[in-house]
Amino acid sequence: METKLNFVCPECSAVNRVPQQRLGDAPVCAKCKTNLISDHPVELTDQTFGKFISRSSLPVVVDFWASWCSPCRTMTPHFENAASRLAKQVVLAKLNTESSQIAGGFKITGIPCLPSNRKKRPQGKPE
Repeated sequence: METKLNFVCPECSAVNRVPQQRLGDAPVCAKCKTNLISDHPVELTDQTFGKFISRSSLPVVVDFWASWCSPCRTMTPHFENAASRLAKQVVLAKLNTESSQIAGGFKITGIPCLPSNRKKRPQGKPE
C-alpha cells in the first residue's frame, strides 16, 4: 500500500496528499501550483497556524519571533539553513509574535522559542 503524506500549501493553505515515494519529484499544490516542499521557513499567521499544525503529516517546528528581538535575528540564517536541509523531514515555520494572538496561548516567556508539534500536540512547550 502506498503511503501518502499531507502537505499544507504555504501559499493557499490547501491540503495536498503526496505519495511518499514522490517527495523527490518537487510536488506542487493542486490548487495554486506552489511548491509544497519549501527550502525556506513557512510564514504562518493566526489564520494558517491551526491548519499547518493539525493537517501536516510531517512534524512542524515553529519559530515564535519578533523583529525587535536580537537573538531572533541572529538565529534566522541558521533556521533558514535548517529549513533547506530538512525540508522533506520536518516543516519549519515562523510566527511573528507581534502580529499574533496565538502565541499568547503557548505561554511563551522569551523568544526565540521553538516548540515542535507532532501528532497534533505541542512538544517542548515552555511551562
